[in-house]
Amino acid sequence: MSAIALGDGRVHSALKHANVDNEVGTKAIDELLKIGIITKEKPRVMSSNEYNVSNKLHFNSPFMRFWFAFVSPIFKGIKAGDYKEIEDRFNKRIAEFEGYIFEQLSREFLRASFVDDALVENGSYWDKDVEIDIFAKSKSKKVIVGSCKYSSSKIKKSELTKLQERSQKAGIKADIFVLFTKSGFSSELKSLKSDTVRLYTLKNFKSLL
Repeated sequence: MSAIALGDGRVHSALKHANVDNEVGTKAIDELLKIGIITKEKPRVMSSNEYNVSNKLHFNSPFMRFWFAFVSPIFKGIKAGDYKEIEDRFNKRIAEFEGYIFEQLSREFLRASFVDDALVENGSYWDKDVEIDIFAKSKSKKVIVGSCKYSSSKIKKSELTKLQERSQKAGIKADIFVLFTKSGFSSELKSLKSDTVRLYTLKNFKSLL
């Protein structure tokens, strides 16, 4: 379960990390899906020759994700009153935990931004070779791809270039590129801001409140 909470969320990664066989792991996943602890996201594969791309699993509740990321793996020590291990684990992986939440908020902000041309898809993209944080489609069939960086450093133009290259490699013809960051953008990247290159920071999320 910690592989879902802090890993890439892919089914095969979760089973491998949990060290269980496919039959046992699949039954456990089916039960968690049934009772609403997790949801399943299917890959959006562009190329017709792609196959065997694993689904991703996500916790529905931030608390459950926190529990299985930091508490459940070392519950015995916590129960015994030893909190050093959870403190170390939390400090080492807090950025990863917060980064996922930032990614979710970015998608919600994007959904709220497309009022006149509502989004009909709003998730992520992955195949065997490419990972893209945001992949969305609007009612008018505009394709939006994006990158989310919960980083203390300003995002540079190279991040946009990487996003464009990943999209091309995946066979995605994007109409709009969106970049989300915690700490702002370089002057060079700001100069590229347009209707097709959109830049957002934490300040923009105020509209979600």
